[in-house]
Amino acid sequence: MGSTRLEEDSLGRKEVPVDAYYGIQTVRARENFPVSGLTGSRHLTRAYALLKLAAVRTNVRLGTLDARRGAAIEQAAGEMASGRFDREMVVDIFQAGAGTSAHMNVNEVLANRALEILGLPRGNYAELSPNDHVNRGQSTNDTFPTAAQLATLFALAELRRSVEALAASLRKKGEEFAAIPKAGRTHLKDAMPVTLGAEFKAYATALEHVLETLPAVERALAEVPLGGSAVGSGVNTVPGFRGQVVEELARLSGFPITAARDPFEAMQSRWPLGAASGWLRTVALELVRLSNDLRLLASGPATGFDEIRIPEIQPGSSIMPGKVNPSAAECLAMIAFHVIGGDLATAMSVQSGQLEINVMMPLAAAEVLFSADILTNYLPVFARTGVDGITANAPRLERFLLDSTALATILTPRFGYLKVAELIHESDRTGVPVRTLLVDRGLLSASEVAELLGPKALLALAKPVP
Repeated sequence: MGSTRLEEDSLGRKEVPVDAYYGIQTVRARENFPVSGLTGSRHLTRAYALLKLAAVRTNVRLGTLDARRGAAIEQAAGEMASGRFDREMVVDIFQAGAGTSAHMNVNEVLANRALEILGLPRGNYAELSPNDHVNRGQSTNDTFPTAAQLATLFALAELRRSVEALAASLRKKGEEFAAIPKAGRTHLKDAMPVTLGAEFKAYATALEHVLETLPAVERALAEVPLGGSAVGSGVNTVPGFRGQVVEELARLSGFPITAARDPFEAMQSRWPLGAASGWLRTVALELVRLSNDLRLLASGPATGFDEIRIPEIQPGSSIMPGKVNPSAAECLAMIAFHVIGGDLATAMSVQSGQLEINVMMPLAAAEVLFSADILTNYLPVFARTGVDGITANAPRLERFLLDSTALATILTPRFGYLKVAELIHESDRTGVPVRTLLVDRGLLSASEVAELLGPKALLALAKPVP
């Protein structure tokens, strides 16, 4: 038996690896687009498999596909949904517009597996065709965006759990550090005190706020163009197909999938993917800010803030012994930068539709799914290696707090803004602490200074006003 089999499509004949489930159109795509070596997301494969499963069940129910072929395709689609054929999804993410290559990769794998189930040789498309049977009542134009949106729902469900885990770690640190006052900073200059716990709780709250906006994105993704066929009109489908196939997909996926209220708009516009990408960008922006703050607070030890100590997870230098860098936070920032860049690529793709279709949707889908995956993969790791082991450097925190001239702000109700500013400038010029100047000038007694600027007063000052 040879290493290849011969298949034929509308452009002619071509050899296909004999053990491959994919077919001739997939081979053409591999030859035409050897770009990145990156192939479609597992979420996209699963979503497409469930879509095909919904379609075959609907077609058999409506009498547009015979039960024999339908049963074989249904079994093949179920196997694909389980991940069996992930390695058969070989088309590069940079491919023919609209996703026809990726779609035919799915159709051919299902057709050849269905032929195998029927006891027939792979490539025998006269008996069971990727186009005529697996793709009955469907088009790339309605199935690819539907699969992309469902895949994004799968990916965001996983990411939600990862963001929640990181927020929980940050909030736990906030509770641990709740009673530790520290110098606040605005414009990176001394400001009124806060607590270290308040800073960490605020990081958690920011992520929780972003999570609260996710349901609106999920609702947008759940409205799909499936059943619209080539342009939204449902050409080559039978009455009832659109409604029934969408209902079946909702049952199979577990998401509240609905048919697009305007199937023509749902063909033209890929704004739901743009909304998902925008949400990922918002997550990324908060993560960059978190990474920057943690690296700044841990900078030093001799020449930086050194207010917190972060977990030491690996040596930081090939030449400087003992140097340990904030590696986890650095990796977090790199991932976030990639997500932000991916959002721009997605935005360009979303605005690039013309008339009845957006041919750039493979890129939009790839960027959104890749961004969701890298965040999902790393955020729990970062929570463990970059947050959970953080400790407070109490002596350093206390020194900065007590040395901060911004504390004199609490004196303005008694002495006025200009008088307090005069004291602060004199302290900066002479190096004499404001506390000492207050006593030396007879403005306050030593006991009054201790009462106003002592540890208990500063801790109370660092907490929010009820």
